[in-house]
Amino acid sequence: MVFNPNEQGLEQLKSLGLTIEQVQAQLDHFKEGFPKTHLDAPATLENGGIRSLSATDMVRYKRLYSTLAKDKKILKFVPASGAASRMFKDLYTFSSTYLGTTDTLDQDFPSVKEFLEHIRTFAFYDDLKASMAKSELDLEEYMQRGDYTTVINYLLSDKYLSYGSLPKALLKFHRYGAIQRTPLEEHIVEGALYARNTNGDVNLHFTISPEHRLGFRRKIAEVKHYYETTFGIRLNIKLSEQKHYTDIIAVDEQNQPIRDDDGRLVFRPGGHGALIENLNEQRADLIFIKNIDNVVPDWMKPDTVDYKQILAGLLLDTQKKVFAMLRALDSRPDSAELRKIERAVTRDLCITLPDGIAKMPDSQRVTILHSLLNRPIRVCGMVKNLGEPGGGPFFTIDTQGRRSLQIVETAQINRRDPQQDSLLQAATHFNPVDLVCCTKDYHGRYFDLRNYVDPNTGFISKKSKGSVTVKSQELPGLWNGAMAHWITLFVEVPVSTFNPVKTVNDLLRKEHLEG
Repeated sequence: MVFNPNEQGLEQLKSLGLTIEQVQAQLDHFKEGFPKTHLDAPATLENGGIRSLSATDMVRYKRLYSTLAKDKKILKFVPASGAASRMFKDLYTFSSTYLGTTDTLDQDFPSVKEFLEHIRTFAFYDDLKASMAKSELDLEEYMQRGDYTTVINYLLSDKYLSYGSLPKALLKFHRYGAIQRTPLEEHIVEGALYARNTNGDVNLHFTISPEHRLGFRRKIAEVKHYYETTFGIRLNIKLSEQKHYTDIIAVDEQNQPIRDDDGRLVFRPGGHGALIENLNEQRADLIFIKNIDNVVPDWMKPDTVDYKQILAGLLLDTQKKVFAMLRALDSRPDSAELRKIERAVTRDLCITLPDGIAKMPDSQRVTILHSLLNRPIRVCGMVKNLGEPGGGPFFTIDTQGRRSLQIVETAQINRRDPQQDSLLQAATHFNPVDLVCCTKDYHGRYFDLRNYVDPNTGFISKKSKGSVTVKSQELPGLWNGAMAHWITLFVEVPVSTFNPVKTVNDLLRKEHLEG
């Protein structure tokens, strides 16, 4: 269809910073879909797609991080938008269907039974008790008589604790005696432990939803002095929201734009991939990226701290070598030097060179190598696949026949193709969103990260809204298509560094309890 908005629609586009051409491209994607990613092989330890570091390597890279990071600006970038409502999905279902009898609790609501049995274990228990006490209700009394829906209502409702609508960053996850910490605070502590700048600054950037900005600002103001004093640091915490010009139009099943009751076009946020715009604005020499809910108590932090430093040391060492090769290419190297660079590119960076490059004129080889090397660099931790949903590391082949390392989501793969599905099943590792990035070139200039996105790696999803099916679209994921054309290294990290909280009961795992 041809997108031809009325005057009201044009005003909407203008307010969002979108053009007719951009929305037309979005509509074309709805109609044609996104091409499936072509897997060539899973990246594994055996085929060199994932590196396994020896004890000697780890000591070396940790030392290199300490040395090479001096006087560099270090930043911790944390995607933290969205409410925590999905954490409490089972509690919402229970509250809407529970008939007040415990007879079938085991059979019908096993996860809710587990939650209720261990409610005193959660770090937010004292707050929940205090919230009910304000209404002159006794939490223990309500638990004893089985009035669970009232208890859950006080936890989730916006009238009380608001845990159903707050962001995960502001929920109390961990208990330290009489003190409780939110994920926001755990990321501050992590920053102090492995992302401290030479001058004592700890720089953190959280991407948030606009409705949560005030809550973030209040929490930061409440805890900032405490953590600065405790760790002897200066905290620089900034917040940003997804850009409205990355929003994507919503359509019905016939791919026609949907309008609200006021006749306005409906747009939705572009998903994690939109955050490449936020990342592109960061001015730092070294950027750690980690999801908001992947945090652990202090007794579990040593592995995380060690491996963050190790990955960063490998990254800075790799950057140093890449910059040296780029400078060598600038100095008109002879054929022997070019062969040496080509070997390093394929052996150390897992970059596949064009067929027949050895027979090309030296000037053409220099151009190709320069293009392949002058890019942002990322090192990604990978854990052994334990059945968690999400992306994994693969060698892929693009439409031009180029082979590269990519993080690929299951939804991007054509599972109807037996060969592609078998390659998916053969994957040994999982992407825990554990990245360290360098976004400056060898002249010290920042790359425009938008130039390294694969626009053909989006997702289309369907949701029912009343009697209408609404189709939404997500931009290429931040660690998937949005970084598709970066130099990429995968490194095995221990599963102890990956402890996400997807449901409230995940907080009952031993990894999230006091040591």
